Amino acid sequence: QVQLVEFGGGLVQAGGSLRLSCAASGSVVSISTMGWYRQAPGKQRELVAAITSGGSTNYADSVKGRFTISRDNAKNTVYLQMNSLKPEDTDVYYCAIDLPWGRLWGQGTQVTASS
Repeated sequence: QVQLVEFGGGLVQAGGSLRLSCAASGSVVSISTMGWYRQAPGKQRELVAAITSGGSTNYADSVKGRFTISRDNAKNTVYLQMNSLKPEDTDVYYCAIDLPWGRLWGQGTQVTASS
């Protein structure tokens, strides 16, 4: 059974940085695409960044140049380094892993960038 546990998040002033971590358990983790999504109240969950098992990355246009996704397959962990945070980055951030039988979500962590 695969489980995701998220760490990080919190409150930071605009322009600051935060790093999110997501630790996954399970034998299929190292071959799975993992990503970070975010969702504001009343809005659809949207992709922030994703990374394949081989290290290829994909970013939302709104975070390109500011956020970096990476993974450590030995630790089954994916990271999201968020720099130059803006108030509009304030959301609940969710880790996700694409498994053969579907997408699994983490519990979510709040990120708030105050102006």
